[in-house]
Amino acid sequence: MILRVVRRMSSSVDISALRIKYKEPKDIFHESSIEVKEPFHLFRKWFDEACSTPEIIEPNAMCLATATRDAFPSARFVLLKDITDQGFTFFTNYESRKAKELAENPNVALAFYWLPLRRSVRIEGTAERIPGAESAAYFHQRPRASQIGALASPQSRPIPSRDFLDQKERAIKEELGPDGEVPLPNWGGYLVRPAAVEFWQGQTNRLHDRIRFRKPAGPEEAVDGEVLHRGENGWIYERLAP
Repeated sequence: MILRVVRRMSSSVDISALRIKYKEPKDIFHESSIEVKEPFHLFRKWFDEACSTPEIIEPNAMCLATATRDAFPSARFVLLKDITDQGFTFFTNYESRKAKELAENPNVALAFYWLPLRRSVRIEGTAERIPGAESAAYFHQRPRASQIGALASPQSRPIPSRDFLDQKERAIKEELGPDGEVPLPNWGGYLVRPAAVEFWQGQTNRLHDRIRFRKPAGPEEAVDGEVLHRGENGWIYERLAP
């Protein structure tokens, strides 16, 4: 006799039954709909649609995954603050956990999920610090309260209480007065240069669309025009099974 053990979830919700409708067959994401065959143009198009969708409150929220030199991973949400043909930029304290891991291992992954559009974008690449002048310029464009908060917070370090932060904030405000410039803390931006960008669109039948742009593995990699296609600006692209 074979005994089957069923593990019951502690949640009152039947998690196994949670599912939503995605796109219908008429909305399949075809390669022919990509006007420019490189990832930055398509990302901007999808991002603009996300920004124009009222249900998406924070379209620039993205999950950033980093790892130590020993490949121990960690992930958290940060905000995309710039997109160029070079890559994707975010900002953080240079003494934070993510910054320390980036110093050990520059390989990163980003993920966006825009539920109302049933779309996601995954990015894999390497991160590098942007020039200090650019970080300083962006820092001083932020709301003054955010500048003071960044200066007050020893990010990722253990602190004794919430009062500790509030006291530091009050002390900075008293020292600077209402008009004093907030000094730039050990803080700045990172540019993520992508090696691969995958665009995912959910289908209700679970035959989801996945189209990945990536840099060639080497000059010898064959582009057959059937499975692997030549894109623009040095990119190649392919459809992945869901």
